Amino acid sequence: MKNKIYIFMLAGSLMTTIGCKKDFLNTFPTDQVAQTTVFENITNAKLAVNGMYRLLYLQISNQSQDGHAAMMINMDAMGEDLVWSGNTYTYHKPALRWEDHRNAASALAKYPYMLYYRINSNANMIIDNIDGIEGAETDKNTIKGEALAMRAWCHFNLVQLYGKRYEASKQNTQPGIPIVISSDGVDQPRSSVEAVYAQINKDLDLAISLLGHANTTINTHINVNVAKGIKARVALTMQDWPNAVKYASEARAGKALMTGTEYVDKFTTMDNKEWLWSINQLGDQLPNYGAFYSYIAGNYASSFSRVEPKMINSILFNRLTSTDIRKKLWWDGSAADKQYFGVRDGNTGNPPSGTAYVKYMNRKFMVPDIKSRAGDIPLMRTAELILIEAEALARMGGRDADAAQVLYILAKNRDASYTLSTKTGAALIDEIMFQRRVELWGEGFRFYDLKRTDSDMDRNGMDNPRVSSVSYLTIAFTLFKERASKNDLWEYKIPQDELNTNKAMKPTDQNP
Repeated sequence: MKNKIYIFMLAGSLMTTIGCKKDFLNTFPTDQVAQTTVFENITNAKLAVNGMYRLLYLQISNQSQDGHAAMMINMDAMGEDLVWSGNTYTYHKPALRWEDHRNAASALAKYPYMLYYRINSNANMIIDNIDGIEGAETDKNTIKGEALAMRAWCHFNLVQLYGKRYEASKQNTQPGIPIVISSDGVDQPRSSVEAVYAQINKDLDLAISLLGHANTTINTHINVNVAKGIKARVALTMQDWPNAVKYASEARAGKALMTGTEYVDKFTTMDNKEWLWSINQLGDQLPNYGAFYSYIAGNYASSFSRVEPKMINSILFNRLTSTDIRKKLWWDGSAADKQYFGVRDGNTGNPPSGTAYVKYMNRKFMVPDIKSRAGDIPLMRTAELILIEAEALARMGGRDADAAQVLYILAKNRDASYTLSTKTGAALIDEIMFQRRVELWGEGFRFYDLKRTDSDMDRNGMDNPRVSSVSYLTIAFTLFKERASKNDLWEYKIPQDELNTNKAMKPTDQNP
């Protein structure tokens, strides 16, 4: 993979993407010196780690490629709960329309492959070099643990996109993705889904061990709780219910939930006590165009969000009780409820011409400063871990009462009128999944959830008056006759450039 643009990054490219200061970037004249210098001491290695995290939100080439935040929008766009209110702009609509991910030459097929292997390459550089640095073992263990967890997280995203779903009842010999755990640049073939998950768990187990004594206090970095949270996600996807319960419970130990007031007024701040892991994108780190809040913020008047605000599936919204605080996260269409948006043009006057206010539009994601696209982005929250634990208990068999008790922690917090569920079996699982759909709306889980649970996706009946049937609803009527276990459309195509340049892969390695 020495000349590949997706999987391997040369040290010079590493420095270009990970350096945090311009003078630091311009210090090193050659690739070899750059790699040697960045790993000559703990201070520089920590800069490399910071740079690895920056790749989570740096724009790669265009407005639809704003790091993992862009994939959060894509993953929910491929579901049925994040609804477009218009047809003016094309950003993220290739995912919405379920077309481009099946074209090996498309930007959508290439982008996540490039993104996650790019982050993975930086993690590998750190893992391969950190042991040889002089410094305290605790510092080195923390750095290595973070990189291992990030490598596992990258492989986890990739195998869910490009491989078939994991089925606990099978050996999972179906093609997965190349396992890349070295910075040597050697081409790697597609490994089985089983092998990929085995490597993911191996990395996470070591990361958890190394991070156990770390003193990581900022939630932009992975600590032991986050590593356990990722482990819980993986276990849930593998239908490994006992480990999903174990690691979700351990990850959320001592972690609080927001109050209702905090949910409505202060959700999008990284000091939110419910956020375990987040992105902190400052104003001076924004691209010229784009960024997560340009597309999703309910109070930022970009040309995109002003005319096409994002909406929630009306069926989902209308299932919420009137006492559920989350009902305030989307506009009910009334004049009295409109006040929460504030002024959307960044000034004190009226909103600019063309500003749309559409029933069910989002205000879960709101920028702190309506003159800026900068804002914090959640990657893991206590609520998700509660939902993982409740779902795993409910699917385990014989643990319905325990599942209901865990679900009650979250549901009662969000709705003061909620009573402990007495449902069992499929009805209880449906209630948990409903809570998950509402709670994690816009955070990038819906496509993964549909695929891992082998569920039907039903876009019919949504209140979506401004989107034509040609671009949105017709697809729902004709495309989803079969769920993920029966339909190859749930796998992204391997990028054609990868097949052309990776000597360990053949044209027949392409997804059908």
